Amino acid sequence: MAGTSFAGEPKFLDLLFSRRAVPVALAIFVLILTLCVFAGFIAPSDPDRMSVRSRLTPPGADFWLGADAFGRDVLSRLLYAGRVSLGIGLGVALISSVIGIAIGLSAGFFKRLDGALSRLIDAMMAFPDILLAIALVSILGGSMVNVIIALSIVYAPRIARIVRASTLVIRELPYVEAARALGSSTLSIMFNHVLRNILSPIIVQGTFIFAYAMLAEAGLSFLGVGVDPSTPTWGTMINEGRQYIDQAAFLIFIPGIAISVSVLSLQLIGDGLRDAMDPRLAKEL
Repeated sequence: MAGTSFAGEPKFLDLLFSRRAVPVALAIFVLILTLCVFAGFIAPSDPDRMSVRSRLTPPGADFWLGADAFGRDVLSRLLYAGRVSLGIGLGVALISSVIGIAIGLSAGFFKRLDGALSRLIDAMMAFPDILLAIALVSILGGSMVNVIIALSIVYAPRIARIVRASTLVIRELPYVEAARALGSSTLSIMFNHVLRNILSPIIVQGTFIFAYAMLAEAGLSFLGVGVDPSTPTWGTMINEGRQYIDQAAFLIFIPGIAISVSVLSLQLIGDGLRDAMDPRLAKEL
């Protein structure tokens, strides 16, 4: 039958798209990503070009999404800012995954390190994400790189906890014991026999962290402790537009909608990946 493998089990894509919202979310996110990546070709003007005469112009024929307080085209800034916001989200997802995998594997595989690393994970997760991020950015300084580093430290414990829990189960399975008996090195067992079998929950959690990081960056920028204000992000656009909410509410609503749609799309994609990659859910579907 179409859509099933020769073994009679549903294919990955069939499981991924079993929820009708997932393909829609994927299409929307790919569209947003494409528009932002190719902003240099799509944006109608330079995002930093000012025009005093055009300040706070509402959306219309001249400025499709309006102009800000400096007369800069909101659509152009939205596209260029999306590059930075999406880049921060992706960077945080990748770096936090690497840090979390290293800590989680070490805690789950080496019993002597488990107690100390588990307490470290618990201690970091005891702090509210935004407060810990504010403290780290305040120490490191406000820049795109420092925001990525700070948020990666904040979200790494989420990955570490998942990796540790999965490693504790897998290290006791017969095929791991067989690998030990055959003389495989510890690193080989950790990466070839443990990590390869826990990639699914890591990938799923990574999509959620991507979304969380975009929201956190927007929150930091809104509070004035995030990326340098001269670097456009969706969060800095909201921060710049908040003082003109009575005159030009679109300055807040437009980047706010961009953040909301992107985050919602990532959450739905993550839900679809979880359903497709979890064997128990796959059987139910």
